Amino acid sequence: MMKKLWIIVFGVLISIGIWAEDSIAVRPNLLDSMPGVEVLQDSAVGVLLDEAMNGSREMIEIDGYRVQIYSSNQQQVAKSEALDLESKLKDKIEHTIYVQYLPPFWKVRLGDFRTYDEAKEYKKQFVEAYPAMIGDTYIVRDKIKVLQ
Repeated sequence: MMKKLWIIVFGVLISIGIWAEDSIAVRPNLLDSMPGVEVLQDSAVGVLLDEAMNGSREMIEIDGYRVQIYSSNQQQVAKSEALDLESKLKDKIEHTIYVQYLPPFWKVRLGDFRTYDEAKEYKKQFVEAYPAMIGDTYIVRDKIKVLQ
């Protein structure tokens, strides 16, 4: 049964690829004509498709979570340590790095997570990749940036 489902999904993807030169808006009911086919996709795919069809969207700030990996109030060294950490990680991680000064602390936070569980999963991955930082890594509430 699963093999048949994968064959159907693969066929649908190939078909969509062949029709890719046509606008999706021209065929809005394409999947309606294929009963029994369920398309599973990451929510980011929907956002990207929506952007492509409706033009760019603006970033807004909402309540969410970030993974904090550094915090210090030692003014002589904290700023340079935070910026050095950002520099070392910027090409190694997929999420946005935020260096913040929230007096009297310099902080480095990662990502824009809508839910605590998303942040928790990323924290787990981060400390697996950087085990020396486990003691300084926390999930914190913050204003996050998302597409409206």
